[in-house]
Amino acid sequence: MKNNNIIKLAESSQIILGSGSPRRKRLLAEIGFEFERVIPKVDEVILPDEEPVVFAIRMAEEKALEVSSRADENSIVIGCDTIVVLDNKVLGKPSDEEEAVLTLSRLAGKIHTVCTALAFARNSEIVASGHELTKVKFNSVTPDQIRSYVSSGEPLDKAGAYGIQGMGAFLVDTIKGNLDNVIGFPRTLLDNLAGEILALKERQDEEA
Repeated sequence: MKNNNIIKLAESSQIILGSGSPRRKRLLAEIGFEFERVIPKVDEVILPDEEPVVFAIRMAEEKALEVSSRADENSIVIGCDTIVVLDNKVLGKPSDEEEAVLTLSRLAGKIHTVCTALAFARNSEIVASGHELTKVKFNSVTPDQIRSYVSSGEPLDKAGAYGIQGMGAFLVDTIKGNLDNVIGFPRTLLDNLAGEILALKERQDEEA
């Protein structure tokens, strides 16, 4: 996978990952450039009648903006948000084991959508944002399998109560889309957005 745009952007700006997720940190580190990581301080609450994708984009932008407000002016902050959507309802991170069991029981045997939104902020302004969708079909797992998985503790910090890159892989039958989007950090989208920022800078330099 080529990530030329984000690497080029990192040559001229300090990149900050506005996320506490170790999975996102690992995926960004695999691209091969230096970056900082700052955990955003944002309340993740969906608004009444807010569409799931709109919610994810708003959260990514709010996280990027919050971290950007604490960063220096040459920094570009990447905000991220991943949600699991079933029947147009957002299934967030479970608050406890029972909620995790309920969430996974709802997903069993069905197709759901994973949406990850990314937003870039500089000087407390959004300079690019977007989202990616992946369809995920779950196996028809048994209640005992679900409870055994939940008891491992893995589902408790994850949207939709599962981690496809971990022990939760057994839950998934098929995916239609990018795996790294389901993990929570779509690197193709990341590079496309970085390209938008570079193109904007080129236009501004030409007009100057």
